[in-house]
Amino acid sequence: MEKVTVVIPNYNGIEYLGGCLEALYAQKKDTCEFRVLVVDNGSTDGSVPLARERFPQTEWLLLPENTGFCHAVNVGIQASQTPYVILLNNDTRVFDGFVDSLYGAIDKCDDIFSVSAKMLMWDKPQLMDDGGDRYCVLGWAYARGKGRPAADYGKAVEIFSACGGAAIFRKKIFEEIGLFDELHFAYLEDLDIGYRARIYGYRNLYEPSAQVLHFGSASTGSRYNRRKTELSSANNIYVIGKNMPLLQWLWNLPFLCTGFLIKLLFFCGKGMGMLYLRGLWQGLLRCLGREGRSHKVKFRWKNLKNYLAIQIQLYVNTVRIIMKS
Repeated sequence: MEKVTVVIPNYNGIEYLGGCLEALYAQKKDTCEFRVLVVDNGSTDGSVPLARERFPQTEWLLLPENTGFCHAVNVGIQASQTPYVILLNNDTRVFDGFVDSLYGAIDKCDDIFSVSAKMLMWDKPQLMDDGGDRYCVLGWAYARGKGRPAADYGKAVEIFSACGGAAIFRKKIFEEIGLFDELHFAYLEDLDIGYRARIYGYRNLYEPSAQVLHFGSASTGSRYNRRKTELSSANNIYVIGKNMPLLQWLWNLPFLCTGFLIKLLFFCGKGMGMLYLRGLWQGLLRCLGREGRSHKVKFRWKNLKNYLAIQIQLYVNTVRIIMKS
């Protein structure tokens, strides 16, 4: 019986999708049967007919236009009929045992919401691309281990949130905390849902035996570009506004202002300072708008200990980034 649905969002991924599916179907499936569902975001590059011809066993959901990462994966999650869902970027190639390793890690305990894979750089597989995501009191989200030796990240640990590019999720928890927030469109949506899960008392883990090569920024062209800068800065503000209660937001305000100032200076150095500011302003407007306010996580006293645990993690992750650990 299938336990896992692998959901792959695709948008004009003709260079990558075939290789992604080929590696996925090469899995030995020792313990975990899975199905594969590609959600296409209105691709026009011919990637869909080409992949459908090569991999007829794949299931497809074809959207008429590009509705963003969040909507695509939500459609895939809702269409899945299995207890677990793996989200996998189309610009990846998994190693053998990838599905089994993620399934084995999340199936151990009911309070695990997500498990993030060990993502390696496509052209430098000896280096980490992402070992789970961290979030700190400066308002920065960052990939754990980015650019560092992969050999140093061989231990399974708890993380702040899983990277949505290669991770498994427990479907029934989505029914409790909600799906990915489509106001994000793209970027930081995985941080947001991992944050939300932690508020509800669930855990997010990193599993090093589930390995995958990741090209990175395949849909946007580079790590720092104008569209990504504007979207991610807006979403950065939105994550804070929707997940932090007012008292916690005020408590962290000096740190957050410091973090945003440092980022502003960084993007000014890249000629995108005004774009970064515009994104922050759009994020603030979204937080204050009717739709954004309707998405805010309501404070409940029963979750107080979870908020305190999150606050401690924000401090710890700030020390980690300063110490480069």
